Amino acid sequence: MTKRSLASLRHRTPRRVAVAFLFALSFIAPSIAQDQGTSASDAVSKQVSAYVQSEMQRQHIPGVALLVSRGGKIVQAEGFGLANVELQVPVKPETVFQSCSVGKQFTATAVMMLVEEGKLGLDDPLTKYFPEAPATWKEVTVRELLSHTGGFGDYPATFNFRKDWTEPELLKLVESIPLAYPPRTKWEYSNLGYLTLGILIHRVTGEFYGDFLQQRIFHPLDMQTTRIISEADIIPNRASGYRLVKGELKNQEWVAPKVNTTADGSLYFSILDLAKWDAALYTEKLLKRSSLDQMWTPAKLKNEQPNKAGYGFGWEMEDRHGHHVVGHTGSWQGFKTAIARYVDRNDQLTVVVLANLAEAKPGAIAEHVADLYLQTKSSKN
Repeated sequence: MTKRSLASLRHRTPRRVAVAFLFALSFIAPSIAQDQGTSASDAVSKQVSAYVQSEMQRQHIPGVALLVSRGGKIVQAEGFGLANVELQVPVKPETVFQSCSVGKQFTATAVMMLVEEGKLGLDDPLTKYFPEAPATWKEVTVRELLSHTGGFGDYPATFNFRKDWTEPELLKLVESIPLAYPPRTKWEYSNLGYLTLGILIHRVTGEFYGDFLQQRIFHPLDMQTTRIISEADIIPNRASGYRLVKGELKNQEWVAPKVNTTADGSLYFSILDLAKWDAALYTEKLLKRSSLDQMWTPAKLKNEQPNKAGYGFGWEMEDRHGHHVVGHTGSWQGFKTAIARYVDRNDQLTVVVLANLAEAKPGAIAEHVADLYLQTKSSKN
C-alpha cells in the first residue's frame, strides 16, 4: 500500500486534459478568513492563491483545498479547481478528501491516549497483546511500531488490494512476514506497523479503532466530516481521486472496502476539520503536553542516534530555513496530502494541502505557501 510514497509526473498531458484543467482552475471557492489579529494580509493571501493556481496548472491537479492557520486560528481556507471533474463540482473548504498517511497521526494519538490511561505501555512487547504471534515479535515494542523502527515493512508486492480482507486475515498476513531487520537498528517506513496498531487498539479497547477515534477525538473536537473511508456511503462534498495514465486523467483505482478501513491512513476529512485538529494540538484537550512532546521527538535507535527520517509517533520532524517543522505527507488512491506545522513560538503557522491527483506534490506546495507567510511576518518584525 502506497499511502505515503510519492509518485512523479512523467508524461505530458494531452491537450484535451489540459483544457479541462484550465477550466477547473476557473472554479475557486470563496476563501474563509477570520481576522483574529493573526491573519495574513489580503496581499499575501492573493499571492498564495495565485501560486497554488499556477502549481495546479503546472502539475495538472484537478482540485486542491488549502488551509493556513496561525496559533490555531484560520487565516486562509480556500478551495481551488474541481472536486469532481466529470460533474464539474468545485472544491470548497468543506470538500472531503481522503487522508492518506496523514491519518497516521490520529492512530498514534489514540495509542498515546491508551498509554496515558495505563492500558498500554510504550515499551510493552507486542506478544503481550498478540500471544499467538511469532517469537520475534517479543523483541518489538509498541514504541517501535509507532516510530517505524520495529522491523515491519510495507504491503508485499503480491498483496491483493481487491480482496476484502478481514482483520484476522490481515493480522495473519503480517505475522507471516519475517522482520526486515532487528528492532531499533534502522528506520523503514511501515504501513503494516500502523495496520497492526489499529488491531492493537481493537484488542485493548474491544472497539474497532475507527469507532475509538470517533468517540475520543473526532466527536469531542466537532470534526464533523472526519470518519473512516466508505465508498458505499453517501458522503456530502466528497472529492474524487484521480491519476495520470500516459498523460491522460483517469479515475482512482478501486480497492476492496475493508482495505480502506485500516489504521495506516484510511480516513476522510476536510481542511475545516483539520483546522480544529490543529487548534487542539496547542492545548491538552486530547493528550498531556508530555505525550505530545514524545510524539514530536525523533525516536532513537539502539545506538542512541535519532532515526534518519526524524520520525516520532505519527509525525516527522525537520528544520527548514531555521524553522522547526512537525508534519506528514500521504499518498493513496488518487489523493495526495500534506500537513506542516511550524511550531516555533514566533511562528505557530500550519499549512495543509489536500490534492486529488496521485502525482501531485502537496508537500512542496505547503512549503512554498509557508515561506510566503513567514517572509511576510519577518518583514514586519
